[in-house]
Amino acid sequence: MTKETTNPTMADCLAIMLPVRDTLDVISGKWKILILISIMYGIKRFREIERSIPKISSKVLAKELKDLEAHKLVKRTVYDESPVLVEYTLTDYAMSLERVIEELHLWGVNHRKKILEDQ
Repeated sequence: MTKETTNPTMADCLAIMLPVRDTLDVISGKWKILILISIMYGIKRFREIERSIPKISSKVLAKELKDLEAHKLVKRTVYDESPVLVEYTLTDYAMSLERVIEELHLWGVNHRKKILEDQ
């Protein structure tokens, strides 16, 4: 995203906003990024994911995992064992968000420092 002209038009602005809005529609909310991070760091089973994210309920986690699966970010694999084993993994497509998550982390660390410095 670069500003190529010195006098951007409304169309230029919209051309930047729409893809950002699409991205936020997929990964926004209180839990989705946290779920992706949890799975990215090797936590695969439902209960493990649930325990790794403070204050998330089973119902919300199930809904968010289904949504992430629908957006092709998470793959759900069911193993026919006794008891049935279900694992969640990130798709290659989801791994393309790794840099975005790293940048969000870095910005958050710096923002926290900035806010605490000003107090």
